[in-house]
Amino acid sequence: MRKPALYSRSRRPVPPGMPAGPAPDAPAPATRRAWPALQRVAQSPRLVWAVLALLAAALAASQWQLHRAAPPALTQKDIDAAVLRSVTTQNLPSRAARAAAHISPAVVRVVAYVKNPRGENVEHGVGTGVVITDKGVILTNLHVVQSAQSVQLVFADGSESAAQLTGAQPEQDLAVLQALTIPDDLHAATLRSTHDLKSGDEVVAVGFPFGIGPSTSAGVVSGLGRSFRSSEGDQDIGNLIQFDAAANPGNSGGPLVTMDGEVVGIVTGILNPTSHRTFVGIGFAVPIESAAGAAGLPPF
Repeated sequence: MRKPALYSRSRRPVPPGMPAGPAPDAPAPATRRAWPALQRVAQSPRLVWAVLALLAAALAASQWQLHRAAPPALTQKDIDAAVLRSVTTQNLPSRAARAAAHISPAVVRVVAYVKNPRGENVEHGVGTGVVITDKGVILTNLHVVQSAQSVQLVFADGSESAAQLTGAQPEQDLAVLQALTIPDDLHAATLRSTHDLKSGDEVVAVGFPFGIGPSTSAGVVSGLGRSFRSSEGDQDIGNLIQFDAAANPGNSGGPLVTMDGEVVGIVTGILNPTSHRTFVGIGFAVPIESAAGAAGLPPF
């Protein structure tokens, strides 16, 4: 019986001059393996169109990424249009509203009390004060507290405190009060020199006219270096700021501020050609340099 031939798996030696070929059990090259797949794709129109669609999608995605990475540069025309749209569609607060919002946390209601014959505290008058340090130092008019037997303060946050008179400058109708109970996070006003103040500059007065407030009125500086004699007083007060922002009894001692909310004066009186004690367009304020001096603060 003939035995089947056995074949060795070892490679035969290559005769000289003959190119070496792959071993009988070596894998076929990649191109040879891929060729039948490419033939099948070429023979199927659906597969051809599917491949083309994938290539087109990849090209579109790359173009989109390219345009997205480089947005068009803004022109001045685009910026102007955006600014105009914001101005015409947004309700921005007025300059006076911003000034009032800045100073209001430092404005206090000053209530003077006297005792009646039965020994009870009776409200004698209402004025305004402004906090100038976070230690509870407050400027107001002397005539607001001069005849008071006790003084009560109401701060912007609604808290209350008794106050003591710690200083006075009668020639400028100024008084300095010290709050006995200081609120947390007490806001002090920013003081500004009047050396560059001029007629026509916008100003705001904040206070408690006739006890109503805090109330805000706006106007302009009408003049500088004015003198004034109140109907109740017997002395002239000089070097005053004249302004036309509405002020009435109760505004006395309140701040006169710039559009930045910085205090340039302490409202001290209004001109009353009649006995009605109403505002006729002329108010006066002590320059802040004099008022700060009354409180012992260093000059500007």
